[in-house]
Amino acid sequence: MATIPNWKNRNMVHAKTIILLVFCWFSTSLVGQYHTHPIDKNIRTLRVRFANAQTHEIQPKLERPILDLQQLDKNILEIAFDELSHQPKNYSYTLVHLNADWRPSNLHSADYLSGFTEQDITDYVYSFNTVQLYTHYSFFFPNDDMQPLVSGNYVLKILDRDNHSQEVAHVCFSVVDTRAKINAEITPKTDIEYNRRFQQLEIEVMPFENNQRFSGNLNNDYFIVVQQNNRLDNICYAPKTVHIEANKLKYTHCKELIFEGGYEYRHFDIFSTYLNGTNVRDVQFLEHRNYHAFLEPDLFLAYPDYQFKYDANGQYVVNAERVREIDSEAEYMWVHFIVPTERPFWDGKVYVGGDIFHNQLDTSNQMYYDTKLEAYCFSAFVKQGGYDYQYWFVPSEPTLENPAKSPLFYPYSATLQRSEGSFWQTNNEYTIYVFYRPIGALYDQLVGVKVVK
Repeated sequence: MATIPNWKNRNMVHAKTIILLVFCWFSTSLVGQYHTHPIDKNIRTLRVRFANAQTHEIQPKLERPILDLQQLDKNILEIAFDELSHQPKNYSYTLVHLNADWRPSNLHSADYLSGFTEQDITDYVYSFNTVQLYTHYSFFFPNDDMQPLVSGNYVLKILDRDNHSQEVAHVCFSVVDTRAKINAEITPKTDIEYNRRFQQLEIEVMPFENNQRFSGNLNNDYFIVVQQNNRLDNICYAPKTVHIEANKLKYTHCKELIFEGGYEYRHFDIFSTYLNGTNVRDVQFLEHRNYHAFLEPDLFLAYPDYQFKYDANGQYVVNAERVREIDSEAEYMWVHFIVPTERPFWDGKVYVGGDIFHNQLDTSNQMYYDTKLEAYCFSAFVKQGGYDYQYWFVPSEPTLENPAKSPLFYPYSATLQRSEGSFWQTNNEYTIYVFYRPIGALYDQLVGVKVVK
């Protein structure tokens, strides 16, 4: 096992190098395909939360952004982000309807949108009493000026009107018009192993219309998409139906619905600029007038056996001590990750995964190997709060144990078997989307959603 270097004594030498290597925040955008992430390097902490439609009070529960088409008068979304300056920008947003594969549908805006096609973002507040200056922007959607008319996937494109309406961020969410019942079970008894590293979903879909069983063409008109912990790399897109009964689709013994169990997410908390929070070894105020939080050194495959830990399945919350308005008074800090290991992986790359980096696999969250420290290192500039994260290994080529799924965003899936370990007992969150598209239709209707753990 690799020895843990004296990170605190050596951080002054390497902090500047780490910052320079990871400062580039541009994301690799996939042509024609959308997911939630900032595009402009000065846009940070892009968040989507539920709010009460009447009072605009933010709901504390962490949930995936899925709106009910029949209850838009009850729950809405708050979209918020920070821009790293005190120079107000003229931001606006527009709505685009997407198919199940997160690519634009064939609908015209008049077919899926009620109201204006573009709206200005007028609510913003300057950061107060922070070292890093930033401006916090927010808006609620849907609103009186813009509402979706049909179900499906959507992207809100946030535009900088001062810069020729350049896109600076994308926010993706779904709208469901429930017309199907979903039963699902997660089992460790998979078609490739028994109670070891994998989990398999068994799913039943029962479409209905007007409270009656629907007798449409189940084989051709309906399909499902399954997502684990909001990840982009291992989405299961439209697996083949194994059994079709009178009014039921049954996905049983379906190898596409086998997922790595993985391990519970790691966690760190940087609520304070004075005290060391969870998994934080040291907090310092260094050059360039920035706070730096040095996390405790992690180890790959730290647990040979499964141990239960509470986590938020990759999500995070913004939180700071001694402030009244968290959104505008929380500080930004450089967070330094380190994983000592005697040698690097030669057959793949390592990423820090989770909602903190919008579950991407690109330069914004890729670790690098420091030969002097004999460790994988990475630094990120994030807002104070509590964050879940994992170390993801992406092989250069898919393996028998980690074959490429029906890839939507990336050619290969990440695996945790080389970094965190994989256990069938791990508590994961699976979101099942049921889409309906009869012959001749112009878009994929989202007719059912179920979240199972």
